[in-house]
Amino acid sequence: MAKQRFRDLKKGQVNNNKPTKKKPKKEGLIIPYATNKQKSKAVLTDIFMLLMPIMYIVFYLVMDGREAFAEDKMLGWLYILVPFIIFQSAFMFFSNGQTPGYRAYKIRVVDTETFLKPPLFSIIFRNTAMVLSILTLFGWLMMFFRKDHKGLHDLLSNTSVINDQHHKNRG
Repeated sequence: MAKQRFRDLKKGQVNNNKPTKKKPKKEGLIIPYATNKQKSKAVLTDIFMLLMPIMYIVFYLVMDGREAFAEDKMLGWLYILVPFIIFQSAFMFFSNGQTPGYRAYKIRVVDTETFLKPPLFSIIFRNTAMVLSILTLFGWLMMFFRKDHKGLHDLLSNTSVINDQHHKNRG
C-alpha cells in the first residue's frame, strides 16, 4: 500500500482500502432459544431411539451378555458411547442440525455466530462434550441457570439450540 501523504489526509482525501472486520451487531435480534423442557425431552427421545438399540447390541451381541458387560464396564461403555456420538453427530450433520428427538420437538443446533448448521468438527466436539458434561452433571446443570439455556458443551463448541422456525411456519 502506498504511503499516505499528510496533505491528502488533511484535505480529507483518504484512500482507505483496508477491509473492515466489524461483526454485524445483533442488537434488537430476538433469538428463539429452545427451552430446557424441550431440550430434555429431545435428549430422552434420543436416548430411547439411538442409545438403547446400541446398548442392546453391545450387551448381547458384542459382549455376550450382561455378565460380561459387568466384568468390563469401562470397555462396554466405550463400545456404547463412541457409536452413540457418531450416530448423533451424523444425524445432526446430515439433517440440518437435528437428531430424531430434536426433530420431534422442533428444535435444532446452530452455530452461535451465523445461525446456520455448525461444521462437522463442532458437532462432533459438541456431542463428545455433551456426554462428558452429562456424566459430570456440572455442564448439564449450567443450562438451568443461564438465560440462553446453554450448557457447557454449547459454550465450548460455540453452538446454540434454537426453535426451528421452518417447522413453525409450516404449521
